[in-house]
Amino acid sequence: MNVRNGSKLNRLEQLLPEGLLVDAAWMEKKGYYRSLRSQYVAAGWLEQPVRGVFRRPRGTISWEQVVVSLQMLMGYPVSVGGLTALKLDGYAHYVSQRDKSIHLYGDKKLPSWVFKLGLSETFVYHNRLRLLPQVEGPPASLLSLTTYQLYKDAIPIVDGLRVHSWGHWEWPMVISSPERAILELLDELPKNETFHMADVIMEGLVNLSPHRLQTLLQNTSSIKVKRLFFFFADRHNNRWFKKIKRDKIDLGKGKRVLMNGGKLDPIYQITVPKDYIKDGVNDF
Repeated sequence: MNVRNGSKLNRLEQLLPEGLLVDAAWMEKKGYYRSLRSQYVAAGWLEQPVRGVFRRPRGTISWEQVVVSLQMLMGYPVSVGGLTALKLDGYAHYVSQRDKSIHLYGDKKLPSWVFKLGLSETFVYHNRLRLLPQVEGPPASLLSLTTYQLYKDAIPIVDGLRVHSWGHWEWPMVISSPERAILELLDELPKNETFHMADVIMEGLVNLSPHRLQTLLQNTSSIKVKRLFFFFADRHNNRWFKKIKRDKIDLGKGKRVLMNGGKLDPIYQITVPKDYIKDGVNDF
């Protein structure tokens, strides 16, 4: 190995922490062209989990490493949300360990290699602009693997997105706050998540920010999600619910049949499982 390639390898050790992943485009932008990448792979300094993806070897690949790599190294507009974010915040610890789905929310499709890494978990991708059209997230200027430790206590929650510290090195990972995550979870009802799951989680959400909820609910485009949120919040009547200004939130008009064989909630005009409604209300 010549001196020039040796210095480039030393620089790569600074740019690419062990275990994280980058694609060929990232390597090209940093000046690591195909021939040099091939040398590094042949020498064992880099490994190639799938075609066009590289990492400095360190144990097996975790889903968290993939997400941190996408966000902090390659700059993909993606966040961890829904049930996965609620799990990270301790609100869904009773969920079956057999559920290996990791819910990612992004502004554009993820690269296909993300789904080919052979992880024990399965990434489930959602278009986050469909539910909440405006997404900025925490300031990018405060988020990097090298500067995060300096600013982590000052990084605000923006558009319901916050920064979660992961792993031994406390790498930053952007995830949905509980206020945003519960709306993302409700968006999956009734096809991909259950009413029981949403009901139990909502019962435990006792410390939500009414101000943050107000903003998210006013910006949420889904009438279904907003009605479901109010239905469950009314059911559990947590303290923060009294501070929500309902008159500023558009709940639409008319009935919404969310499930066949359910009953109509007379207040929010949505069909829900029969055991969530008192007797005497019409079946659908």
